[in-house]
Amino acid sequence: MNNVNYQKQLDEYIAALNGEKKKLLLHSCCAPCSSACLEYLFKYFDITVFYYNPNITAKEEYEHRVAEQQRLIKELSADVAAQIKFAEGTYEPARFLEAVKGLEHCPEGGERCRVCFELRLKEAGRYAAEMEFDLFTTTLTISPLKNAQLLNELGLKTAKECGVGYLTSDFKKKNGYKRSIELSAKYGLYRQDYCGCAFSRAERERQKAGMSSKAVAEDII
Repeated sequence: MNNVNYQKQLDEYIAALNGEKKKLLLHSCCAPCSSACLEYLFKYFDITVFYYNPNITAKEEYEHRVAEQQRLIKELSADVAAQIKFAEGTYEPARFLEAVKGLEHCPEGGERCRVCFELRLKEAGRYAAEMEFDLFTTTLTISPLKNAQLLNELGLKTAKECGVGYLTSDFKKKNGYKRSIELSAKYGLYRQDYCGCAFSRAERERQKAGMSSKAVAEDII
């Protein structure tokens, strides 16, 4: 069993910076999750929020979430916002659907999610290396429903492949998730009730309607 305290690693890394600000690419899954991460990190890093989420297969939903991310950055206090940039990755839901082909029936938190995490982290790592960032990380670890150990292992693996640093984290620790809820309320952020994947949304609806998982997947495909 892996007992790595990733949040402790992050705190120790920040302490060792001694005031030096490194360039950090923060992959964001959504505005609510990024809120507490940004509040925590902006004092220590030169941050660019990288929005790459091809798993959000409904275009209207994707655009809504992008707009909320941009609004949050603009509405943060001036001293914070002045230090935060925004970059949007290519919206390519077909790439996500191809990556998870054959995994349509997997339950939430299973192999389909692992492939999705890896897809997004690899793109973040590629962009971070190309744009000469010192490090990259993801807001995904703030969710109690996401496996921080898996995310950090994938992040470190990707960093090695791309030749860029990876900042380990477990942002849900130290009341991070609770703080994200508080900040979401403060800024009136849209808090979606599903991750973004059409399959996860359909699974919830299937449970309500009594449909089979196979029928849901076939309807999406």
